[in-house]
Amino acid sequence: MALNVKNKIRLGTLFLFLLLIVTGGVSIFSMSKLKAEGSNILQDNYESLSYCHTMQQQLNSLDTSYAQSVKQFESALTEQENNITEKGEREATDSVKIYFNKLKSGDTAKQTIKILQFEIQKILALNMNAITLKNAKARATADKALTLILFLSSLVFIISFTFLINFPSVVTTPIKQLMGAIKEIGDKNYQHRIHIENKDEFGKLADAFNDMAEKLQYFEGSNLNKMLFEKRRAEAVINSLKDASIGIDKENTILFANKQALQLLGLQAEEVVGKTVNEISRRNDLFRYLTEDENSKSFKVVIGNHENFFTKEIMEVTEGETKNKVIVLKNITSYKELDVAKTNFIATVSHELKTPLASSDFSLKLLMDERTGILSPSQKELIENLKADNKRMLKILSELLNMSQLESGRIQLNIQKINPAEIIESAVQAVGANAKEKEINIEQDVPADLPLIEVDADKTTWVLNNFLTNAIKYSSNKSIVKISVRRQNGAIRFSVTDHGPGINEEYLPRLFERYFQVPGSKEKGTGLGLAISKEFIEAQHGSIWVESEIGTGSIFSFQLQIEQI
Repeated sequence: MALNVKNKIRLGTLFLFLLLIVTGGVSIFSMSKLKAEGSNILQDNYESLSYCHTMQQQLNSLDTSYAQSVKQFESALTEQENNITEKGEREATDSVKIYFNKLKSGDTAKQTIKILQFEIQKILALNMNAITLKNAKARATADKALTLILFLSSLVFIISFTFLINFPSVVTTPIKQLMGAIKEIGDKNYQHRIHIENKDEFGKLADAFNDMAEKLQYFEGSNLNKMLFEKRRAEAVINSLKDASIGIDKENTILFANKQALQLLGLQAEEVVGKTVNEISRRNDLFRYLTEDENSKSFKVVIGNHENFFTKEIMEVTEGETKNKVIVLKNITSYKELDVAKTNFIATVSHELKTPLASSDFSLKLLMDERTGILSPSQKELIENLKADNKRMLKILSELLNMSQLESGRIQLNIQKINPAEIIESAVQAVGANAKEKEINIEQDVPADLPLIEVDADKTTWVLNNFLTNAIKYSSNKSIVKISVRRQNGAIRFSVTDHGPGINEEYLPRLFERYFQVPGSKEKGTGLGLAISKEFIEAQHGSIWVESEIGTGSIFSFQLQIEQI
């Protein structure tokens, strides 16, 4: 039965514990043996020496206290008879007893005492020799025990050290193998396998890991064709887009670029896809402009000696917490060409019509002169109407010429001092018919104490008229459009408020771009009105903006300085 990791650790710990027990047991046994030998010396020999010394002392004191000395001698001799341990000690002790009995019976001759002393010395010598031998034996036992303990300690140290070095590998080696295998799987090397022969927990984990890797390899292989198919389909969809498109992920790596974008950049797909934005920007000026310049104004690109105009739109694509972006380039060359043609046409027609209108205006003045004849009241009224219509036609032609100047980049300003109320009045009169048709009420909030401002009255009126026209267009019937004027910080602010559907916040920054139209809007136009308004206001050093929310309507405003800078 294979041991699991828990039991291996338990057995390893038990093995070390047993080594400690063996070492401790040997040490205790050696110490006990030494103690026993020491006790034997003390009990067997030292006490005999003590008894012999007592008997010698009593022999020396016979002359002074005979009876007491004999008594104590006899007591020590009795103790000695009970403590005979050495070879020859019994004979010597018996000899002492024989001569002691003689002494006890009254034989106090010097020869008797001398023989007693000799026999006592013999007992002393036997015990002294025994002590010497036993001491040497105890010393040898101690040296042997010390050698054994040192040997066992060294052996235990070597075994323990080897165990501590090798045993952790039982746990760490499989873990290292698993970590390396996980890294290989993370690098998509699904062919990697772990080979652990043990059948413990790590062996089972290795088997489970190998099963997982095999399934991942199968999954990867089975989905490869599907992924390739999806890749080809995605490329077909991207290349079918009419507008040039470039996809960039959150790491600033280029995900795709369709054929139109590659043609504009003058690069091949393998030179772009998978590369970083910085890498392509260093060697392609157009790409650097597209990724660095946040301006969304139109720009020109020359392709095959032909000028093409584009506008840039950056769309964010959110996928979970990942935010990618797509740069879309819309070709507005046809609109630009139509715009130029329209501008030239307007300028030409306006210029051509202005001459006959001026001539007809002169003719009407001549008709009004009494020197050419007296006119009836009805005739005078008709001529006055013709003059008013002629003046209105001349004014419209002037506005058309101003618009053509704007679109050709040659704005001419006619700065004069005027009351803001007059600008509002002119703009309201111009849209009066449209407001009446939808039964819309135009409210005016114009303070009476407004100062004169230095502006181009015609162009400012045109902007305000454009605001009012849009407000009426997007407002429902029988609603209210409010126009207000306020003075603040040395400037005059004009605002037009409607209660229409409102504009999504994401489209507000692009509302004043040329040709831009709010997606989903039912009302269609050229997308030039607000762009022209912006040009007119900024040409007069003013500012223009919009505030809007879906469902609450919009507020279009512009601000002009009271005095021109």
